[in-house]
Amino acid sequence: MNLGTWKRWARQLSARTYTLYLAYRHPKTPWYAKAFAALIVGYVFSPIDPIPDFIPGVGLLDEMVVVPIGVLIAAKMIPRQVMEYCQEKACAVAKGEKPIGCAAAVVVVAVWLLCVVLAVFLAAEVLD
Repeated sequence: MNLGTWKRWARQLSARTYTLYLAYRHPKTPWYAKAFAALIVGYVFSPIDPIPDFIPGVGLLDEMVVVPIGVLIAAKMIPRQVMEYCQEKACAVAKGEKPIGCAAAVVVVAVWLLCVVLAVFLAAEVLD
């Protein structure tokens, strides 16, 4: 695969992820699909990469395997009419400027900080 194919694939994945975000906010999306979509979107847009990209062999594994599979599973959970509506809305937004979600960034960072605090607490308990 050449560089142009990779860029096109990455753009499509980004558009699908934004579609999931819109579907997450749609009132007709079931709660379990909202929960799974929130996990996938949060993982994709998280500033912290659980598997650092510089690790040979597995560094890009999450972007190349885990994220596309997660997006596919989440899309299957959401009703077809909702996905079609959200895809149209995502295409319309893609032509313009994408909105910035500061609240979503705060939530993602707060979850990561909570995980770090929990890990430190558990490590302290084990070492005592």
